Amino acid sequence: MKQIICVLISCMIGVSAYTQPEKVELTHYLFPEFTEGIVLMKTGSRSKALLNYNALTEEMVFENNGQKRAIAENELIQIDTVIIKDREFIVLDGKFVECLYQSGWDLYAEYKCRVREPGKASGYGTTSETAAVESYSSLHYGGKVYDLKLPDYEVDPYFNYLLKRNGEISKFVSMKQLKKLYQDKKDIFKEYLKDHNVDYDNNQDIIQLINYLESNG
Repeated sequence: MKQIICVLISCMIGVSAYTQPEKVELTHYLFPEFTEGIVLMKTGSRSKALLNYNALTEEMVFENNGQKRAIAENELIQIDTVIIKDREFIVLDGKFVECLYQSGWDLYAEYKCRVREPGKASGYGTTSETAAVESYSSLHYGGKVYDLKLPDYEVDPYFNYLLKRNGEISKFVSMKQLKKLYQDKKDIFKEYLKDHNVDYDNNQDIIQLINYLESNG
């Protein structure tokens, strides 16, 4: 037990710490609550910790004795995989992404979100959205981003797909952009969409579509 704790602490040296004095809704986190997960190191060691992914700061965060810490950039190279609720995350270009599919070609998802103040009252029961919007940099300053009472803010979570084929990684944020990645199979692409009701936000639908494209033509 002591060895496991030491491994976890050693791999997190140099991380930026922040506290959360009040309980807030974790709507800017990927999971609704911090959940016990596993950190697999490239050395082969593994540790357990309460983990969650902050989509606003794009950091993997762990909780210990009420303290929440984000893994620092210089520590990411030591981590192989983070597993939370049977979902696997790896480090790609300095950020954690979820592994959705790996077999001949790879599909990942990078999670993000936007946060802004809601419109302030401007009289007669209406609201106004002008200078009330705060930028990411100002929210992040002084650790404020970690203490956000998000019920007081408007949160817009979203994700992008990352497709790795032939050693190259391409990002796509719409079905149209995915189609451009398969210009040489546009007829097959069109035929598949005609015969299948593909939900762009459904990972399995996208995986099946790409598998079809990779296996035909």
